[in-house]
Amino acid sequence: MDSAALEKRQRIMSRSIKLGHCVCDPNKPCPCPLFKEKNICECAGEQEEIASGEIKLTQHVRAVGCASKVPKKYLETVLSGLHGYSDPRVLIGTESSDDAGVIALAGNQNASVMTVDVFAPSVDDPYTFGMIAAANSLSDVYAMGGKAETALSIIGFPIYSLPEAAMKAMLQGGADKLAEAGVRAIGGHSINDSEIKCGYAVLGSIDPKGIITNTGAETGDLLLLTKPVGGGIVLFGQQINQTTELEVSEVISAMITLNRTAGEAMPDFSVHAATDVTGFSLLGHLVEMARGSGKKIELDFSKVPLFSAVERLAKLDAFPGAVERNREASEDFIDYGELTEAEQNILYSPETSGGLLIAIPPAWLERYTAYLLKNGINAICIGKVTADSATGQVQLNGSRNITGKKQNSSSGQQPATASCCCSASTPDTSEAGKNEEAATDCCCSSRTAEESCCSSTLTAGTDHTSELPPPAAGTEFSSYMSTVNKAGALAGKEKKLIALALSVSHKCAECVKINTAAAYKLGASTEEISEAVALGISFGGASSNMFYNELRKDLNNQ
Repeated sequence: MDSAALEKRQRIMSRSIKLGHCVCDPNKPCPCPLFKEKNICECAGEQEEIASGEIKLTQHVRAVGCASKVPKKYLETVLSGLHGYSDPRVLIGTESSDDAGVIALAGNQNASVMTVDVFAPSVDDPYTFGMIAAANSLSDVYAMGGKAETALSIIGFPIYSLPEAAMKAMLQGGADKLAEAGVRAIGGHSINDSEIKCGYAVLGSIDPKGIITNTGAETGDLLLLTKPVGGGIVLFGQQINQTTELEVSEVISAMITLNRTAGEAMPDFSVHAATDVTGFSLLGHLVEMARGSGKKIELDFSKVPLFSAVERLAKLDAFPGAVERNREASEDFIDYGELTEAEQNILYSPETSGGLLIAIPPAWLERYTAYLLKNGINAICIGKVTADSATGQVQLNGSRNITGKKQNSSSGQQPATASCCCSASTPDTSEAGKNEEAATDCCCSSRTAEESCCSSTLTAGTDHTSELPPPAAGTEFSSYMSTVNKAGALAGKEKKLIALALSVSHKCAECVKINTAAAYKLGASTEEISEAVALGISFGGASSNMFYNELRKDLNNQ
């Protein structure tokens, strides 16, 4: 370290020590654990060397895409009763649940449409995520029948743990998608955040006489949808290693597709109402349209286009948690008819950069769909507006008889076999061609810690005697471990299988390798190894499943 850097560190740390805590984070002491362990002071601008190469964004967030947004019901509670400045120029404001706000400009001859949208990564590739974030943010303007003009980027990024190249790729992906839309990013705002987020504030122009809201549906209108649904389910399936690359690429292709063509043309085809389908799900946005318009709407589920993996994942009960939050916000206004719970969950899937949901008079349907098809958009009629309704109601019809019963392995699909309520899948232990059912119930472990027994905080040259576990029968720790590993009431093989399960649960790669080899050496069969791994996943949850499958992929590629 050069003298200037050392002087800077001493100056900043002296301030922290006087205060009794770190100046960058008052919740940490000074010296902080990072300084003690690795001789790095982040407050002085020092940082660990960040590994270069490919990173997977979705492994650094809790929820992907629009599923990371605040639940609708929670948001409604928070926003209720809030009051702001009343401005007669505001044509569309917070009074409705519309996609964007609209304010009239001088003389009321023109108006500006404004929106903002930010969310966590929905895919692993940074550049692709940037494209999706831009397409999703632009969509709110198109849903109003407006034209996007300019944008400001908003990004949250853990600058001390992920390479700056990933942040740059995200912004470049967004810039390229904005360019496709004829939009220039003219600035933005960035935050050093523990979780990755990206989005845009978009400013557009719109004819004050041609504003299309989500509250203008009229009796007799037909409902069009411009993209398939179930993207949130597929992305969740990717997180738990239950999808193929082809299935995910289908969703990505839809997410990066702009809604520009369909949206900008809506005023020319007498569209009465529209909204884009995003995190609150197709049903959530349909309920908003029904309630805002004061109408009863019928939806034919058999006509709703689905991504190819959705039905298979639904049969595995592979639904993200956002499905339940969307249900809580909308189910009071829905008659599910004969639809199964799995089919209902599909309609509650949180979408990211979804399609437009459009209410159009029957007389304009053929001309508008022909125009869209000519431009590569296959809009599907999925329902109709049937009557007035004081409260707004949605009637569901057209069951496809999709149930959430687990598939048998003879179906050709990988069964979700772990019985744990917080784990949706079991590792692929295809070495023996088998994937046995874990017969253990889970106590709903909420473990999120990433500690590894091979990455202890013990530091050379420091006395950590008080941190060691108490010795057994007065022996030293090494003797204690020797005793633990010997056959006793539990045979050696059983102990190694238990250790393997714990290694998977704690996501320790080296421990998994060591204990797997030791268990095999003591006579464990592949079926017993598979069951031990499944038990570990049942307690560690979906993150342990992802860890194990990634470990298997890495080992297979070596």
